[in-house]
Amino acid sequence: MQMPFPIDAVVSWVDGNDPAHQKKMQPYLSDENRRADDIAGKTRYASEGEIYYCVASILRFAPFVRKIFIITDNQYPEGLKEFIEKNFPDTRTKVEIIDHRVVFRDFEPYLPTFNATTIETVLFRIPDLSEHFVYFNDDFFLLKEVQLEDWYKEDKSVARGWWNNLILGDFLSLIKPRKNGKRPLGFKDMMRETAHFLGYKTRYFHIQHTPHPLKKSVFERFYSQHPEILESNIQYRVRDRRQIHPQTLYYLLGFQSDDCVMLPEKAFYMKPVKRGKHYVPGKIRYFEKHHPSMVCIGSIDMATQDDKDEIFAWLRKVLNIEMNLK
Repeated sequence: MQMPFPIDAVVSWVDGNDPAHQKKMQPYLSDENRRADDIAGKTRYASEGEIYYCVASILRFAPFVRKIFIITDNQYPEGLKEFIEKNFPDTRTKVEIIDHRVVFRDFEPYLPTFNATTIETVLFRIPDLSEHFVYFNDDFFLLKEVQLEDWYKEDKSVARGWWNNLILGDFLSLIKPRKNGKRPLGFKDMMRETAHFLGYKTRYFHIQHTPHPLKKSVFERFYSQHPEILESNIQYRVRDRRQIHPQTLYYLLGFQSDDCVMLPEKAFYMKPVKRGKHYVPGKIRYFEKHHPSMVCIGSIDMATQDDKDEIFAWLRKVLNIEMNLK
């Protein structure tokens, strides 16, 4: 497929099962954060091999992607090179590992960091990153071939989401039941905080759990004008309520500058945690009937072994891949 401009993919990944990573993290966690699943819970860092499926889905269904950059902290997905060579011997897409030290150059005092929001703030600093890039979490998986228009329409980023009531959202957050003596910090809280930061009074943009098409120049322009905001946002080693959410920031800025177009489509999502035995089979039947272009499968590490086996067998079938990792 001939693209009018280069498109890269960026995937954030950490192997939280790595003892070296766990040891590195411990000195930076307060007792409160250790107890808070929303801040530093094990599931935020655990790896079940999702990265291989995520990369495979891009290679299979978005072969026009020029490069896949995997952002890590001195880690490498074991056997990834061999996995790609076996399943995609003819791919032209290059896969490159980018260490945190590269994107945090000149900001080394803020390393190590264990905060996805902090890392996402500096993704635009990846060397050789194309102007147009799509950001993936490692639990995002493409399920069928995507077209340029799924991510960019006439050079504008496609923002998948909708507007929500900001005042009502703030109120519901205030009355949310506390856990371990504090209000949980959720995804929507950070969306609302970002809207407040940019001066929104009555509404905020609710973004989906989906790959995010972005443009490097929007971040470069904003942070060149407000370098203090970049540095403020990357100072937190674990997620913090005072941070602004980079993708939400991008879309709100993009709406103002006409760099984004909104599609109020609901993303397909699966979270196989504390569900009945029919949940995963039912989701798979739903996906196979409606043929969505992607799915986010959250907290796979907390699923039962039977559900894990069924999910990964289904993904291998959809992606037409073999897993021969040790």
